Amino acid sequence: MKMSKKCSIIIRTKNEERWIASCLSAIYSQTYQNFEIIIVDNESVDKTIDKTRNFSGLKYLNIKEFLPGESLNIGIREASGDYIVCLSGHCIPVNEFWLENLVIAIESDSSYAGVYGRQEPMSFSTPADKRDLLLVFGLDKKVQSKDSFFHNANSILHRSLWNEVPFDSKTTNIEDRLWGQEMINRGYKIAYEPQASVFHYHGIHQNGDTERCNNIVRIIQDMQSNKSPKAHLNAENLNIIAVIPIKGEDWLIGDRPQMSFTISSALQSKYINRIFVSTNNKETANLAKSLGAESPFLRSESLAMPYTGLDSVLKDFIIRLEKLGEYPDLVISLEETFPFREEGLIDKLIDHLLITGLDTVFAAKAESGSLWQENESDSFTRLDSGDMPRLYKEKSYVGLKGLCCVTHTKFVRQETIFDSRVGLFEIDSPLASFEVRSDQDRHIANTILSSNPIF
Repeated sequence: MKMSKKCSIIIRTKNEERWIASCLSAIYSQTYQNFEIIIVDNESVDKTIDKTRNFSGLKYLNIKEFLPGESLNIGIREASGDYIVCLSGHCIPVNEFWLENLVIAIESDSSYAGVYGRQEPMSFSTPADKRDLLLVFGLDKKVQSKDSFFHNANSILHRSLWNEVPFDSKTTNIEDRLWGQEMINRGYKIAYEPQASVFHYHGIHQNGDTERCNNIVRIIQDMQSNKSPKAHLNAENLNIIAVIPIKGEDWLIGDRPQMSFTISSALQSKYINRIFVSTNNKETANLAKSLGAESPFLRSESLAMPYTGLDSVLKDFIIRLEKLGEYPDLVISLEETFPFREEGLIDKLIDHLLITGLDTVFAAKAESGSLWQENESDSFTRLDSGDMPRLYKEKSYVGLKGLCCVTHTKFVRQETIFDSRVGLFEIDSPLASFEVRSDQDRHIANTILSSNPIF
């Protein structure tokens, strides 16, 4: 289609670092390319704005007090487009035709004051949010001459009409519907275009009985024959890094540096963009670079003590990396003590985290034996449910965080990796859980290597 009309895309943000890169990546991949993007940020305290720096040509405006209509008005005043497109910072266009379909819709009838698009829930949105989005944003086009419903999470409108009627600058809610009502009062219509769709994590309402919501969602999804693909973040649009912490000099397994096994696994990932080694040893850093990893700075000796936790090491590394202008979306933590990772394991965990919407996912192996915890009095407390046939016993797991742990950067920065919504990913290979930490372990590893040339 012709792209003679310019679109000004106004994106309101506040702490959207989890979504903003995916949002902008989807915009820049659109078939309709005559647009500008204006970010109206409400004092984000995370890395939202830092992550937008990877995209060119953005305009930035800052607001202290958030009022939905006024925040849009502030952005529109700086806009130069013929059309105004409103998009929430946590909404992600479903495909490359989103913007084109919005423009086609609003140009199809001169009586349309504005057009709003479909909003599809993420695969991990709550049942209540799924229910609301599926009920409100259906598959049929609509033209509204009396109903003033309009939604600025995903909409387009004529700049000329906004010049006549800006959004209400004082209202704390539904600025879009108030504007839609005024347009209808003036004889215009509001249209709904389901082909201009975005994924939206939040729903219109965020409450309700969960069991009932699940039933409603299931019925609606079964009724819709034109099902959409599972809605989740696309790993290929994210900046994903691997961090391998190594203290002191690296060891050898056979004739190979121990770290080489882990670096090799990370290099095989189709999602990881950069691989870093965090170490306090210069020789180890140089060795890491020769094997295809990066080590831009040495770790402080205070973070190489026997009592230093891995969470502190990762936090320090991310903070220092962000000072260099690198803002990863996901962090993959890998320890070199696991040399026999199964092929594709890292990408499987990344996919699992993005599809489920979990905050952190790490590898684990099933344990059917008895589990005990040692007490201070040299006694032990049993943790599992007791002796019974394995068929009827609950499934227990041993966490293997060092084998692979995938999390969002904000949780590394806050040292809350395991304080959020955590998932376990069960591994299949018995060799993958084998850990090398002693001379005896290295002897066993050498034996494994001699009989398994695949490694």
